[in-house]
Amino acid sequence: MKIFFLFTFSTFLLSAFEPAAAFAHYDKILTHSRIRARDQGPNVCALQQVMGTKKKYFSTCRNWYQQAICGKKATVLYECCPGYMKMDGTRGCPAVAPIDHVYGTLGIVGATSTQQYSDISRLREEIEGRGSFTFFAPSNEAWDQLDSEVHRNLVDNVNIELYNALHHHMLNKRMLTKDLKNGMTLVSMYNGQKLLINHYPNGVVTVNCARIIHGNQIATNGVVHVVDRVLSAVEYTIQDFIEAEEDLSSFRDSAITSGVMDILGRPGHYTLFVPTNEAFERLPRGVFERIKGDKVASEALVKFHILNTLQCSEAITGGAVYETLEGNTVEIGCDGESLTVNGVKMVKRKDIVTSNGVIHLIDQVLIPDSAKQVIELGGAQQTTFTDLVAQLGLASSLRPEGQYTLLAPLNGAFSDDTLRLDQRLLKTILQNHIIKVKVGLNELYNGQELETIGGKLLRVFVYRTSVCIENSCMVRGSKEGRNGFIHVFRQIINPAEKTLHEMLRNDKRFSTFLSLVKAADLDDVLSRPGQWTLFVPTNDAFKGLTDDDKDILIRDKNALRNILLYHLTQGVFIGSGFEPGVTNILKTIQGGKLYLKTVNDTLLVNELKSRESDLMATNGVIHVIDKLLYPAELPVGNDQLLTILKKLIKYIQIKFVRDSTFKEIPLTFYSPEIKYTRITAGAADNEEKLKKILEEEVTKVTKFIEGDGHLLEDEEIKRLLQGAGTEYTKVTKIIEGEPQIIEREIKKVHLEG
Repeated sequence: MKIFFLFTFSTFLLSAFEPAAAFAHYDKILTHSRIRARDQGPNVCALQQVMGTKKKYFSTCRNWYQQAICGKKATVLYECCPGYMKMDGTRGCPAVAPIDHVYGTLGIVGATSTQQYSDISRLREEIEGRGSFTFFAPSNEAWDQLDSEVHRNLVDNVNIELYNALHHHMLNKRMLTKDLKNGMTLVSMYNGQKLLINHYPNGVVTVNCARIIHGNQIATNGVVHVVDRVLSAVEYTIQDFIEAEEDLSSFRDSAITSGVMDILGRPGHYTLFVPTNEAFERLPRGVFERIKGDKVASEALVKFHILNTLQCSEAITGGAVYETLEGNTVEIGCDGESLTVNGVKMVKRKDIVTSNGVIHLIDQVLIPDSAKQVIELGGAQQTTFTDLVAQLGLASSLRPEGQYTLLAPLNGAFSDDTLRLDQRLLKTILQNHIIKVKVGLNELYNGQELETIGGKLLRVFVYRTSVCIENSCMVRGSKEGRNGFIHVFRQIINPAEKTLHEMLRNDKRFSTFLSLVKAADLDDVLSRPGQWTLFVPTNDAFKGLTDDDKDILIRDKNALRNILLYHLTQGVFIGSGFEPGVTNILKTIQGGKLYLKTVNDTLLVNELKSRESDLMATNGVIHVIDKLLYPAELPVGNDQLLTILKKLIKYIQIKFVRDSTFKEIPLTFYSPEIKYTRITAGAADNEEKLKKILEEEVTKVTKFIEGDGHLLEDEEIKRLLQGAGTEYTKVTKIIEGEPQIIEREIKKVHLEG
């Protein structure tokens, strides 16, 4: 008959399937236990015993220093190491334990119930005689915990059932723990039944998921290993078990339709966490039906419950992360007597041992991200966003067959004022967080533009340690679902609406700075398309500046430009995109350097606090400061200017070098606009039109970038295209083909420096 497991609570660290060469972990852990107990005398081992239980372990360093196993406090015991014994009047365990035949050794290791059953089943004569045996002997507690009906059937038929059951615990050769290699399958002395060996890196050795609790007790005719449960017979595969259990029909149907069931019938070393039908019934309405109807999602769901390693519960003492067949990971751990999956107690029944692995029944369905719709990927920190998306009707627009990217702000990003906004405005804000295509984190690049379902274009900025979209930067937590990605952001994303110049003009705080910008002929720079970071002093930075002082500044245009352009740097640098506490050095248009870093979420510019940062413009970003910036290494050679600057700048010592002058900064660092004409030729008279347009609108062009054919054969057109000047470096393109179209556009070209 079959001997069934009694399922006990787990204790040892879950570990990955090791190559067969890694086989001596038990002995290594035992050596560490001897070292820990060296102060107690020779041959003493230190063990940990879980308080309130009889469970004892040779512990890993992790459990030893945590003084706990499976989250439960463990006390330290000192006992003789296997094979040694105490002597009266001496410290430690200096004596070697007596060596006897296997039957006598059962008494030495305290497996007296197994010894008694060997006697009454007439196995005694065999294990006292000639031969070389390995006996995996159940402890007395293991027999006590055996199902009462199974136990009664054994002792009622000692000559057949009990005799066969004990033979199932034996090998016809001696094998020490160092010989018991991970993944090994051995043949017992009963009817060729299999014994599955697992030897974990934390020193746990299991036989059909029963843990060896006392190993390597040498006998004259073999070796005895005491195990913590009575071994069950292994006669079926994981597939056989699932097909036979009606309570697993929902999982079975998914495994069959997805084509995964065949895997569970093959030879291997699998662990299956299989949900019951009740677990599937508790899923939100429609979720399981949608997944079942999608073969890819259904396959992902089934594979997410399967590990390609055999993990017995007795090998678990704490959390460990393992990759599933689906490709993502789960964390398997323990909490006292309970196994946990991803930190949740959900295992109803443990260690159903099969010929190709082990099954644990669970009462929750594990749904991988790859089987979820993108809106289902939101975690506990993004519930405000996902709830609003559903409430405002946007979730229904995310079609299962579509491709989307959600840019989900953290819950804390939504202020009370934001949540009180008119629903139409709130819906627009949310639309700006949904991209029309599926874009993963590794597909984002600096300068990329992403179109939202609301029609807005969002810019991507990539820095050394962060990725930002407009004013908001990502935090960890990106996930990929069946129809899209979700990325998590610190703040609500605010798409830019105005240029830098328009933002300054519309904010009275910057009126003084803007008037100086205009006087320096720099307002055009801030109006044109580009990528700038502008540090803008408020009017408070100019307190004490008189009209006469301002006139003096304006008259010295070189000085004014040097001061103002020290506030401008090329490239968009988001404050929250900087690595915290690390100084970032930016070269300004003036040529000097700015030193930026973030401390406690505050941006510092040359150690001055930015009062407001990350104000996005269509051509850059503004960081607000309340002091005028000045390059410390730049000397002043004019007494009047020095006096003015000292009024405004008190946080550094300004250098004075008489008669020194400021360098001239030509306006060649930005791109003005020119007109160009795109032409598709098709008729002969187009050449005359082209000549006329080139004469009127495209002058001083130095390089013809694209286009070929007969247009360049005309010497007059060629002369007009090549031009005589060197002010511009390129015209965008001339296109040939049908039909006849002449179209004027505005484009930017770069000036030569």
